[in-house]
Amino acid sequence: MPKVYFIILVSVAAVLAGNLDAIYTIPNEEAVPYSKDVVVQPNPASSEDGGFIVGTIDTVGGTTYDWGANGPMNRMIVNSPGHGIHVLWMYSQSASGTSFPDRNMRYNYYDYAAGAWNWIDPDYMTSGVNVFTDRSGYGNLQADPATGSAIAGSHQGSGTLSAVFARDFEAGAGFFEYSTIPGGHVWPAAVVGQNGYIHVGALNDPGRASLDYIRSTTWDDWDSPVSLVGLTSAIQAPAASKVSDNVCMAWVPPAEAPGNGRYRISTDAGTTWGTEQILAPPPAFGGDTSAGFWIVGFSPFYDKFDKLHIVGSVTPYLGGTGYVAPAGIWHWCPDNSPAWTMVGLMSDADLQAAVGYNAVAACRPSLGEDANGGLYVVWEQFDPANVEPGPPERLRADIYYAQDNGDHGQTWQAPVKITDTDETTKRFPSIIDLLPGDTLVVRYIQDLKAGFFIQGENVATNNPIIVHKISTAGIGEGRRVPMVEVLSVRPNPFAGTAELSYTLPRASDVEFNVFDLAGREIARLCDRHQAAGQYSAVWNAADLTPGIYIARLKAGEKMLTQKLVLQ
Repeated sequence: MPKVYFIILVSVAAVLAGNLDAIYTIPNEEAVPYSKDVVVQPNPASSEDGGFIVGTIDTVGGTTYDWGANGPMNRMIVNSPGHGIHVLWMYSQSASGTSFPDRNMRYNYYDYAAGAWNWIDPDYMTSGVNVFTDRSGYGNLQADPATGSAIAGSHQGSGTLSAVFARDFEAGAGFFEYSTIPGGHVWPAAVVGQNGYIHVGALNDPGRASLDYIRSTTWDDWDSPVSLVGLTSAIQAPAASKVSDNVCMAWVPPAEAPGNGRYRISTDAGTTWGTEQILAPPPAFGGDTSAGFWIVGFSPFYDKFDKLHIVGSVTPYLGGTGYVAPAGIWHWCPDNSPAWTMVGLMSDADLQAAVGYNAVAACRPSLGEDANGGLYVVWEQFDPANVEPGPPERLRADIYYAQDNGDHGQTWQAPVKITDTDETTKRFPSIIDLLPGDTLVVRYIQDLKAGFFIQGENVATNNPIIVHKISTAGIGEGRRVPMVEVLSVRPNPFAGTAELSYTLPRASDVEFNVFDLAGREIARLCDRHQAAGQYSAVWNAADLTPGIYIARLKAGEKMLTQKLVLQ
């Protein structure tokens, strides 16, 4: 019989500062409407874990600070067309204590012209650059639509905290100018509208009794704060249109979580605001089981057609008690009929361990779109049987995405699991706002130990920050076709041995070799005809000199390369 756990409802201050060890399941109910199939391809050459990574990954940085954000997963990766891709994360190298004196918002940039990341080091913990000069955290990322320059937020200070923003001097320069919002504010979440205005939602400080809206129409010139709602605290997420003056602020009142969502809309770029709107959860579970939005899963987004979308993490609420599984990702658009559609559902209620601090079985969704306005949702989802040994035991998570059928989110294709189930947990995914071409890009933390070091649930580890790229070129029969030839390496950097995996969409003559930087062949991993499928090979480099090597995969007329770092 499965263990049963419930959600403890506390104030947001306790949720964000304490250790939420409440988890799991409601009794099995026939009323759960359906569970979409998940596209997961087996790897015949790696039958022990039965999985493979969809797409390709870049390790752009690292951190021991394994908590990615408070509240919804605000934007941490942004596409500036004609310039490059901006990535942000919370950074520290501290491995003990709880003060993290070196905590900062850290930044990296993929330059389209150069075809490379600006700050990559063989030691991924030193990749990227710090955005702020003082200890910082809990911000998000945007970009100036006119210049392509990154705009990053944070809060700073001791006692009363201040919301501080940084603007790069040009796209990818890594040199920033700063602007502080007058008065105290924490957890600033910003969006940039079509006219370049910066729209910020933040809690006032001290007291944290009001969700404030603050606008900057000109850099370093902030309007007076406007209180959108008086609360003991809130977890907010903003959105701004790129084609009109529409702005939305959405939140879930912590005292109600799981419960209704809230939002307010401005149609004049934040000058005035409409009344507070209540958004009731969808009828996700049926029977006498009501539904509620989890506090860290409620995010708005305006698409290129100026339509408002909200994605939420929906959990069951039964007999006055909230549960964290099953959990679904649902999409709402007021222009659709029905307005609510389910994106994905983690329906297995027999979780074998706790999901851990401030999470449910499927949560932290974020929305992006392609050039045609097609919608994509990315979220983290726990594997019910993949347990990090304790004490305390914690489930490990993977990253999923789903895309609509080009109908503004009225129907959705089957969710795709893009990460390999292994002994790491993948958390805090953030989808790129606008897909570059036919590539979906996702940023997440690959935490080497499930359970947060910052909450005392596990030890400190050097956790890679991953940018994961998935081709969206092939669509067939309403279902996404996984990436064409894919070359991935785990782990990388590595010591001794590494597993190199690839995918063939069709039968090909395959040459798979490893070279040193002088171009000398070091290893031949494959030189034969192979059928379509997923393959992997283990390269034993224990006797070689540490350094950089190049893996090269040739399949038919296509060639892929990957840098290997031997420690």
